[in-house]
Amino acid sequence: MKFLLLTLITHQPDPVTGAVESPARRLRRAVDSARLAEELGYDGFAVGERHEDPFISSAPPVVLGHIAAVTSTIALFTGVTTLSLLDPVRAFEDYSTLDNLSGGRLELIIGKGNGAAQAKLFGVTTEDQWARNSEGYELLRLLWEHESVTWSGRFRPPLTEAKALPRPLQPRLRIWHGSATSRESVELAARHGDPVFSANVTHPVEPYAELIAHYRERWVAHGHDPAQALVGAGTAGFYLTRDSQDALAAYRPIFEARRAIARKHNLPIVFPTLEDFAERSSALIGSPRQVLEKVERYHEALGHEVIHLAADGDGLTDKQHRESLELFQAEVAPELRRRIPSRPLGAHRHLSEGSTR
Repeated sequence: MKFLLLTLITHQPDPVTGAVESPARRLRRAVDSARLAEELGYDGFAVGERHEDPFISSAPPVVLGHIAAVTSTIALFTGVTTLSLLDPVRAFEDYSTLDNLSGGRLELIIGKGNGAAQAKLFGVTTEDQWARNSEGYELLRLLWEHESVTWSGRFRPPLTEAKALPRPLQPRLRIWHGSATSRESVELAARHGDPVFSANVTHPVEPYAELIAHYRERWVAHGHDPAQALVGAGTAGFYLTRDSQDALAAYRPIFEARRAIARKHNLPIVFPTLEDFAERSSALIGSPRQVLEKVERYHEALGHEVIHLAADGDGLTDKQHRESLELFQAEVAPELRRRIPSRPLGAHRHLSEGSTR
């Protein structure tokens, strides 16, 4: 199994102390988290894309470009790239540049995005976001793999023998399709032989497992080898200590702050207590043994090879967050790597395929 740290670069009061960082400090802390992830031996680091409060992750290529400059081996992910909002030509230019600067460490996770700000800022609505996402993907893939592209579609001007630059380092980019409940996303992934990354954060595992089962069915229906299907999955929370009660005690104010936000915005509360959240959600909160058993239980349902953990310790002290990440790497990750085979990520993927880059 492979392990990513993911940040959406939330920018809001700390759920325990109430302190608020400046945007500059918050962005620098995201970069620091990526350096720590590489130092501790995590496989990848992902930066999300959101365009509304309480997030300031509106420019993943910029943040990942900075991270590429201060790291050397860790795979660089988006989580997700909201392709429905972007001009695919401009997205190609940004990510091809990043691919070159990072030494081929880039992998994209794409998705339609969500939130009311999309319609206000970009004019993208629920009525057209799926079509925009699909069309954007098709054009991005063409631009990545062909030096000259002639194309026409609904949402941007046509191209005639267009050459987008710079040419990428990776001749074929691995593009994951991020999805929570969307069959449209997994259908697009299965048709093109791409992997899927399940959000896996809001509900118990059952609806996510149902969607992944559908992905595997469609994968085979499109003529692909079942063994080649690739799945990743998120986690709803993360804090690891040697004693599970210590983990619950430290995480409780974080959980209560999240519930308060949900009530404020009239969002459904799926898990009414922290104990229920720790037991039935994908959150990894507890002792190494409990976390290992939770991941294996979810793996039985999803068959995933990659998971993401929270890159940010919001509500935890820096010491608590680092010790949690260290403990996971020391006692949980080695067992999961041993028990669950997985394919390489980032530049290591190309080395395993015989590339001389």
